[in-house]
Amino acid sequence: MGRVYATPEQLSAWTGQEAPADAERLLARASEDIEDAAQTAIYDTDDTGMPTDPDVIAALADAVCAQVEYQQETGDTGTGAAGQWDQVEIGPVKLAGRQAAGDVDLGPRAHRALRRAGLLPGVIW
Repeated sequence: MGRVYATPEQLSAWTGQEAPADAERLLARASEDIEDAAQTAIYDTDDTGMPTDPDVIAALADAVCAQVEYQQETGDTGTGAAGQWDQVEIGPVKLAGRQAAGDVDLGPRAHRALRRAGLLPGVIW
């Protein structure tokens, strides 16, 4: 498992609800999404690659919790499959795309948390 930027307790505080039973898995998958979105961000890390600045730590935790919240609201289990199609018909099968494979379906609140912290591409410090 890679770096995980939020805990089930932080997720519970973010959503105001008890963390789901599979919170650790959801947080790990959402952390991957956040890493992908912020892959060009520059910030200080420790030897394990975790951020050391309290503001960056908080922003990443907020973004991860927002991403889990977004995925739950859109019916995504953390696999990304729920956000892949904007149209689906069963017979005779028709799928229309919305997002290219490999793109991160980043929730709006997660995007804002990263942008406010200056962790998205195009932000100059």
